[in-house]
Amino acid sequence: MSGIMEPTGTEPAGQCPDRPSRTGTDLPDGQSRTGLPDGPAEPYGSVRHALLDAALEVFTARGYADAGLAEIATRSCLPLGSLFQHYGGKRGLYLALWEEFREEQERRTAATLAAERGGGVDDPIVLFVAGARAYLEGAWDNRRLARLFAEDDGPGGFDTLRRQWDRAWVRRNARLLEVDEKRRAGRVRVRVLTTVIGGAARELGDCADEAEARQIVDEVCGILTHLSTPPR
Repeated sequence: MSGIMEPTGTEPAGQCPDRPSRTGTDLPDGQSRTGLPDGPAEPYGSVRHALLDAALEVFTARGYADAGLAEIATRSCLPLGSLFQHYGGKRGLYLALWEEFREEQERRTAATLAAERGGGVDDPIVLFVAGARAYLEGAWDNRRLARLFAEDDGPGGFDTLRRQWDRAWVRRNARLLEVDEKRRAGRVRVRVLTTVIGGAARELGDCADEAEARQIVDEVCGILTHLSTPPR
């Protein structure tokens, strides 16, 4: 996660509004997104989490263009100056949320692939589908963030940043599937597969409940298994 750390300042008087977690589900009391306790030992992280939680709430309610920094600061129960010192403004908050989502998805996928390989799996298609499942499950767990980045309402230059990450994603999938990127047919096949995963991740944000989300993940993984098989 990006952002300059500073010592925690004095919180404004009064009751702060409850803020939902940036993940799709509530976390147990005293637990952070990483499963570690949030306490006095992590004041900097607590400040950053408060700012990012508030920013996500305002971005999803108003859209990026109409989101106000004063409202974000008020919802975070921190002074406006703290927001600027940590993130430099609204764009910095948005990009920090994006980086957090991207890094969490990459960590989740990498952990799944490591576990599969550790269990003796070496089939490229099986590994690819396992990684895709991990990514889609992450999109469901972090659906508020996934929905935010699916919208065409972000800071200037974000579309370019997202396209760069998409290209890197395609290259990683090509290596995982052991596809020769010099062959146009292979590149196109991997790009189509990656696009299917991205489209499914966006659909998961609109699922009514976990049962529906799991049904979609299972169906998409079946499609990916079929499409990943090279033509004879």
